[in-house]
Amino acid sequence: MHQLQPTWLIGLAFIVTLMATTVAHAHHGWAWATDEEFEIAGTITDVRLGNPHGEVTIDVDGEAWVVEVGQPWRNDRVGLTKDMLSPGREITVHGHRSADEGERLVKAERVVIDGKDYNLYPDRDS
Repeated sequence: MHQLQPTWLIGLAFIVTLMATTVAHAHHGWAWATDEEFEIAGTITDVRLGNPHGEVTIDVDGEAWVVEVGQPWRNDRVGLTKDMLSPGREITVHGHRSADEGERLVKAERVVIDGKDYNLYPDRDS
C-alpha cells in the first residue's frame, strides 16, 4: 500500500485547518452583515439558545426570519431569558441584516419584548 509522505500530511493538515478557520471567521462576528441599521418585528415561532449564539425564528408577514441573539452569557447579562423568547411572543429586533438580500437573517444588537429593551451590545457603535 502507498504511504503518504510526511510533507504531504503536514500540507494537508494545514489546508484543512485554514479552511475550517476561514469558514468559522466568515460566519461569526459581523462580516456577513450589512453596516446599515435594520429593524424588523414579528412573532416568535422557534427558539434555539446555546453556543456559539442563540437563534430565534420569527414570522414576519408569513416569512420566516432567523435572528441571531447573543451568546448565553450575553443574553444572561441583559436579562434575556428563554421564557421571554417563547413562541407566540411579539418581538422587535434592531440590528443588521445579512448582506445577502435573499437570506432572511438578522444579527440582533437590541431586542424589544413587551416594551422592554434588551441591549445585547451596549458598547457597540451604531
